[in-house]
Amino acid sequence: MCPACGARFTTFERVQLRELTILKRSGRRAPFDREKLVRSISVAIRKRPVDPERVERLVNTIVRQLENMGETEIPSSVVGELVMKALKSLDDVAYVRYASVYRDFRQTSDFAQFLNAEGLVDESER
Repeated sequence: MCPACGARFTTFERVQLRELTILKRSGRRAPFDREKLVRSISVAIRKRPVDPERVERLVNTIVRQLENMGETEIPSSVVGELVMKALKSLDDVAYVRYASVYRDFRQTSDFAQFLNAEGLVDESER
């Protein structure tokens, strides 16, 4: 509690099995940032009917998977694929949103190819 204003605060602690480092595509290394993971997933699910508790469980699952790999350096591509797999089971629109950034879609044809490859488009809808 803040002695000056009386506001109350809560802190949360999480067990972290090991310090993880993310190996970026550029070759640069960065410490794993759980909040960055949360932010990127939050952008993908913005305005979608997804319960925040499900997102928290999804993030916890991804972090546990990364920690259980037994490596301290993990390529960013591994993180991206884990997020895509998790989002696909959570919400198709969030999955496509994340994939569009992760896979760097440049044109509408990139979306169309991805949707067809993933079986997210019914051919009768064309």
